[in-house]
Amino acid sequence: MSPLKTNRIGKTELEVPSLGFGGGTLGDPDVVVTERQSLDTLAEAYGKGIRFYDTAPWYGIGKSEHRLGSSLREQPRADFVLNTKVGRYLTRPSDVETFGQGRWAGGLPFEVNFDYTAKGLERSYRESLLRLSLNRVDSLVIHDLDYKFHGSMEGVDARFKELMDGGGYDYLKSLKESGEIKAIGVGINFSDLMPRFLEYCDIDFFLVAMPYTLLDQPVLEESFPLCEKHGVSVISGAVFASGILATGVKNNPLYGYQPAEDEIVSRVRAMERICDRYDVPLGAAALQFPHGHPLVNSVIPGMNSPEIVQTNLEWFQLDIPNDLWAELKAEGLLGADVPTPKA
Repeated sequence: MSPLKTNRIGKTELEVPSLGFGGGTLGDPDVVVTERQSLDTLAEAYGKGIRFYDTAPWYGIGKSEHRLGSSLREQPRADFVLNTKVGRYLTRPSDVETFGQGRWAGGLPFEVNFDYTAKGLERSYRESLLRLSLNRVDSLVIHDLDYKFHGSMEGVDARFKELMDGGGYDYLKSLKESGEIKAIGVGINFSDLMPRFLEYCDIDFFLVAMPYTLLDQPVLEESFPLCEKHGVSVISGAVFASGILATGVKNNPLYGYQPAEDEIVSRVRAMERICDRYDVPLGAAALQFPHGHPLVNSVIPGMNSPEIVQTNLEWFQLDIPNDLWAELKAEGLLGADVPTPKA
């Protein structure tokens, strides 16, 4: 596979490379990396031709955007594609001495506030531009409007009402119609919410995390066919299922940002055995797998060191024989009808 091959997002004029840079790991979710390592990572990625970058205010509570901006602002703006997300804005905590947040090992000391109204999305977007030190992005993604962050279907309904009745979606539509952004996306962790967005919003792509990996593909049943009907593209995030598909089963692997359960470990171990027979790293199979589906325009693995950048590039360009995918299906580790890349 060529990481530089570009694909058009939905019905827009925006094109993204097949391999992008996921900025979540630049927010220091599990380990703190130095500013020097962050800059070296971004320099390595840019130097090797990676030209699509994804970030969000949530990642490191602003840190990922700061870091990406500190590198990308030195590059010609027309030479890269940049995506960030809306739905959260940051504020100074009321008690700066005792404030702490546990999700990000190296997160910045600010409070996170959800708001999907027009005012909230505008604030989120304008603050992101300041952190990035850039005056435009190419696309904006409605971020984390789901059960995980809003607690229940009632919580999701309330936030969706902000988006639709509070003017949030209309605000994004106005940015696109004016040419300020080229595409509108939705970040998805739960496949059953995708049809709702397709019914009410004219979006251009979904940034799909856990529902489409080598381990799980619930989006194939209903959501991807609906995307195809509506002309909506897919960008694939969390291709390693938050860890286990890159590391394998060693060293207490993570799945879905939690310790992997025994059933998942057993399936991944079986996948590893098949990959080993073909001398293919499991991570390479996981990274290339989403591109087997024609809706997928790009995969955006997280990277936080020059070595990881190089590994991802090597994995993405590795020739994987068709027989490997066939054996995964024969062993019941992939469904018979699941699309896979062709050698």
